[in-house]
Amino acid sequence: MSHNTFGHLFRLTTFGESHGPAIGCVVDGCPPGIAITREEIQTALDRRRPGQSRFTTQRREPDEVRILSGVMEDEAGVTRTTGTPIALLIENVDQRSKDYGAISDRYRPGHADFTYDTKYGLRDPRGGGRSSARETAARVAAGAIAAKVVAGVRIRGALVQIGPHEIDRTAWDWDQVGENPFFCPDPGTVEVWSDYLDSVRKRGSSTGAVVEVVAEGVPPGWGAPIYGKLDQDLASAMMSINAVKGVEIGAGFAAAVLSGEENADEMIPGNDGTPRFASNHAGGVLGGISTGQPVVVRFAVKPTSSILTPRRSITQSGEAVDVSTKGRHDPCVGIRAVPVGEAMLALVLADHALRHRGQVGAPISETGVS
Repeated sequence: MSHNTFGHLFRLTTFGESHGPAIGCVVDGCPPGIAITREEIQTALDRRRPGQSRFTTQRREPDEVRILSGVMEDEAGVTRTTGTPIALLIENVDQRSKDYGAISDRYRPGHADFTYDTKYGLRDPRGGGRSSARETAARVAAGAIAAKVVAGVRIRGALVQIGPHEIDRTAWDWDQVGENPFFCPDPGTVEVWSDYLDSVRKRGSSTGAVVEVVAEGVPPGWGAPIYGKLDQDLASAMMSINAVKGVEIGAGFAAAVLSGEENADEMIPGNDGTPRFASNHAGGVLGGISTGQPVVVRFAVKPTSSILTPRRSITQSGEAVDVSTKGRHDPCVGIRAVPVGEAMLALVLADHALRHRGQVGAPISETGVS
């Protein structure tokens, strides 16, 4: 299986399966001299870790990360990147492969079982193997490193919709995101989501969600026209996340109903000579290049395909069968997708920061790309 690497100059390669002994990644292209600690990476992983509330899978994985290479302490005792590949390892300690024994020869509707089997002639029924969202833990670990490369940029994510229930955007408060199990920026919506997900969970069903990730402090000029567009790579990054079925930048699909006058982000002179924008329908990207405004990306996550309700399918031999997936699964996989979206945004920005430096000579300081 190829295509396990993402990025150009800042590259991430992940490895491992959901029910294998470990998962991990290799980050290549990280500049030397950037201060990074295991604790910083662990903090990012803890935000994604399963089993933290009744609204996520009860698989108990501590997700403790080990740094195997690519860093060393300097004379002051500060751990810094060396410029060589950074290898990260996360052991799997709470697999229950027996949960999947009854469906080892059955294709689960909505999963990648059929397509993997068709392409490779085999599949791993134990939680989906390589197609499992378990792989995203490695992305989150790598994203913590990427965030240090672009340390001047603030990257944050939030859940803005679960099922049919959207947040009240006028009540948006970033400080609330870490105060509830949903990464919800609107405190008034938390109870609505709790009640809704409790009903979904008790039915043995699942629901979808929409995640929004925002990067503030991205300087103008990152990206390139045509085949190196910043928003192109952002869309690719978000679509690579498990269960994501739609991505939009800025106004996104809503731009289709706007007039030209409404959609155009008017500019006026700023005090420092740079333009000030009256709106941000472009989501911080014009012509594939960052404008200096916040980069805004949203992605839609489909309902978790592993549900208790029997669904029609076939076996590997082509026989009709009903499939009911037991085991420990997220009733809304979109909840834990928030830190994954943040990580992918950081990875794209780190890559584009280095590409920008390579083309126009922007320097890198101890606090990241300047």
